Amino acid sequence: MEKGYDVINLGQGNPDLPTPEAIVKELQDAAENPSNHKYSPFRGYSFLKQAAADFYKREYQVDLDPETEVAVLFGAKTGLVELSQCLLNRGDLALLPDPGYPDYMSGIALADAETFSMPLLKENAFLPDYQTIDAETWEQAKLLFLNYPNNPTSAIASKRFFDETVAYADKYHVCVVHDFAYGALGFDGEKPQSFLQSEGAKDVGVEIYTLSKTYNMAGWRVAFAVGNRSVIEQINLLQDHMYVSLFGGIQHAAAKALTGDQTAVSELVKNYQKRRDRFINRLRETGWEVDMPKGTFFTWLPVPVGFNSEEFADLLLEKAHVAVAPGNGFGESGEGYIRVGLLDREERLEEAADRIAKLNLFN
Repeated sequence: MEKGYDVINLGQGNPDLPTPEAIVKELQDAAENPSNHKYSPFRGYSFLKQAAADFYKREYQVDLDPETEVAVLFGAKTGLVELSQCLLNRGDLALLPDPGYPDYMSGIALADAETFSMPLLKENAFLPDYQTIDAETWEQAKLLFLNYPNNPTSAIASKRFFDETVAYADKYHVCVVHDFAYGALGFDGEKPQSFLQSEGAKDVGVEIYTLSKTYNMAGWRVAFAVGNRSVIEQINLLQDHMYVSLFGGIQHAAAKALTGDQTAVSELVKNYQKRRDRFINRLRETGWEVDMPKGTFFTWLPVPVGFNSEEFADLLLEKAHVAVAPGNGFGESGEGYIRVGLLDREERLEEAADRIAKLNLFN
């Protein structure tokens, strides 16, 4: 960029489209209301927690008690870090997906706890294989982090997989934390599965849902945790000592997003799917054998023979002026892949594919 090159940045995870107009208008109106200029209730307004419960009932047929099974969060990242601080003591063990979202490690490090990596491999549809984890490790584990639709692999999970997860968590008394950040982003008519749709899920864990991706509200920093009452109380108790909840105007806007017209969400999914189709089909025309993502706004692409993840990412930046994220940045099992975000216009994505094609790496 410093040399004046036109770099197409597909390495980030920041939604590129604006928040729907009706949500913005709700914030504008709420900001003018003096009642929102005061401190909010420490655990969030009841109307927002009710909106979250209504959202889960409408979208996933999951019943939630808004006061005891919903915790308001300052974005999903905050909740994911807080959960380790709430539930892990020094030396405790957490099971982590590899590759996975790097900030799972942040809370674990702050808790001075230990990690065990669960490889997400293509031959197992990028799902952890619980049978490969020995009983001693299961006995030591206190937390299990999952994320489907998955960042960075774009894989989705079935109800059968979540049923199996509940069974293992119940047997070994492990708390499951399902990061459902990309819950709305499933393609080809497939609606991603909520962990809480599996019987017994609320007995063994929680799910984290953010408005960042579903409603393009990444900068608004609003999310919620839902599920196990004991875990929700732990989050609330920690936050009682750290925050005075979100600005009331943001809470009104979030409730509007969750309970209002969902047409914008449907259009968003269609938009990402069109971007996916145009980008992946163009890559395939170059001879690059790549899979069509089933969810998220990411693509997880194998690097060509002769390169590792960082070498290939560097090559794309230097020769094609396309920025991507090397897979090994998400864990050891991410080596051999790059993550590419569908976070630009269709024309720019196709141009990125054309630039890659000119490198003649896949003939």
